[in-house]
Amino acid sequence: MLMPKPEGEILAQRLGLLDDLRAIVPGEGVIADLTALRAYESDGLSAYRQVPMAVVLPERVDQVAAIMQLCDRRRIKVVPRGAGTSLSGGALPLEDGIILGLGKFNKILEIDYENRAVRVQPGVTNLGISQAVDGEGFYYAPDPSSQIACSIGGNVAENAGGVHCLKYGVTTNNLLGLEMVLLSGEIIRLGGKHLDSGGYDIMGLLTGSEGLLGVVTEITVRILKKPETARALLIGFPSSEQAGDCVGKVIGGGIIPGGMEMMDRAAIHASEEFCHAGYPLEAEALLIVELDGPAREVDHLIEQVGAIATACGSTSLRISETEAERTAFWAGRKAAFPAIGRISPDYMCMDGTIPRNRLPEVLKRMRELSEHHGLRVANVFHAGDGNLHPLILFDANAGELETAEEFGADILRLCVEVGGVLTGEHGVGVEKRDLMGEVFTEEDLAQQQRVKCAFDPNGRLNPGKVFPVLHRCAELGQMVVHQGQMPFPDLPRF
Repeated sequence: MLMPKPEGEILAQRLGLLDDLRAIVPGEGVIADLTALRAYESDGLSAYRQVPMAVVLPERVDQVAAIMQLCDRRRIKVVPRGAGTSLSGGALPLEDGIILGLGKFNKILEIDYENRAVRVQPGVTNLGISQAVDGEGFYYAPDPSSQIACSIGGNVAENAGGVHCLKYGVTTNNLLGLEMVLLSGEIIRLGGKHLDSGGYDIMGLLTGSEGLLGVVTEITVRILKKPETARALLIGFPSSEQAGDCVGKVIGGGIIPGGMEMMDRAAIHASEEFCHAGYPLEAEALLIVELDGPAREVDHLIEQVGAIATACGSTSLRISETEAERTAFWAGRKAAFPAIGRISPDYMCMDGTIPRNRLPEVLKRMRELSEHHGLRVANVFHAGDGNLHPLILFDANAGELETAEEFGADILRLCVEVGGVLTGEHGVGVEKRDLMGEVFTEEDLAQQQRVKCAFDPNGRLNPGKVFPVLHRCAELGQMVVHQGQMPFPDLPRF
C-alpha cells in the first residue's frame, strides 16, 4: 500500500507546487485556501471526506497535459473530478495529491445530425446534450437520475446508465470517440463519429476506468431520434416479490421496454410526497414500464404488459395519456433520492447488479438483512437489467454509520452470492474497494493492475481507489515470473 507522507513533506511539496500550477493556469485557476478547498473534500459519498493539497481548474487541453507532466515529474498524485456526483467515493481527494477539476470544460463543440453524433467537453451535463438537440427531435439515451447535474465525463468514468439503459444501453454503448490525456502529458484520440473502430477496444477499456488510467478531455456520443410514441405504465402490486416476478415475465416474453423501474412502499410514499406524480399509495411495490416505438406497436405492447401484470397479481394499472403525464411518472422516480433525504437524517445509496430471475429472492433477503441490522431500507432500482439501488436509512449522529456500512456490504455480498456483481453504474471507488475480493481472485486483481501499469506506471492517477491492495508495477512483473510467464519489460517502480 502507498503510505501517507508526513505533514511537513506535504506542506513543502505544496508551497513549490502552487507556483508551478499557477504558471500553467493563471488567475483563479488554482485553489489553495482551506475554506475554498472544503468544497472539494468529498463527492456524493459524503460520509468520507479529505481536503486535497490543492485544486486546479484548467480550461484547455494543453493545460491539462502540462499539469499531468508536472505532477508526474514531481511525484504528485492526481484525482480527476467532474461534477462530484459520484456515489462511490471515486473523486475522494488525497491529502498529498491535487484535484484536477474539469468543470470549465463545459462546451458543446459540434453537433452533427447527419452522423447522429455530438462532440462535447467532459464538463457538459448529461441532460445538456439532450437539451441541445431536442429542437431537431433527437436525444442522448443514457439518463442517470442525476442527469441535471452529473457531467458526461463522469458518466464515462463510471460507465453510467439510467432508467432507459435497458433498451438503449449504458454509456459505453452510446460512446463513439474519446480524447484523453495520459500522465506523461501525451494526448491520445480514440474512435470518432464512425460506428466502430478496428483493432483492440481501448475505448471500452477506458469507459468505467474511474480516473485510474487518464483524464478524458473530449467525448463524442451517439444521439438517437426520438421515438414516434412513448407511453408509461404505473403498475401497483401487493408485494415486491410479485412485482419482481412480473419483471422476469415481461422480459421473458420477449418485450424490451424503453425503461423498467421498480420502487418499494417506502420509496413510493417519499417520492409521491415530494413530486405528487400520482403514485398508488396503497401498493407495496410499483413498476414504471415505458414502451416506445410506432403507435400501433406501443398499443399492442401495453395490452401484453397489462395482461402479464394482471397474471402476476397487480392491484392497479395506470397508463399515461399525455406527454406531460408520462414525464410526471418519471419525475417521481428520478426524484426518489432527494425525496428519501426528507425522511431520514442520512442515507447511503448502494449499487449492485443481480440476475433478473433472482429479484424476488433478493428483495426478501434484503428485508431480513434490514431487520438484522435494525435499519430501514428503501428500494429504487433499474428492474429491467437487475441494477439495484437500495437506500439504507440511518443517523450518523446516532452512531449508525458503521452499521449502515455493514448492512451495505452484506447487500453487495448477497448480489455476488446470487450470481451478480458489486456495481452496475456507480463504480467501485472507495465504497466497494475492500469487497473486490468477493468477486475477483488475487490473480484477477493483479491482472487488472497490470493494465493500470501500462497507462500509469508510477501509480499517480487516483491511487487508493478500486484495488484493495495496490502493488508496485515491478512487483506485478515478478508475480508473472513466478507463474512461469513472460514479465512486462522495464516496469518502473514507484
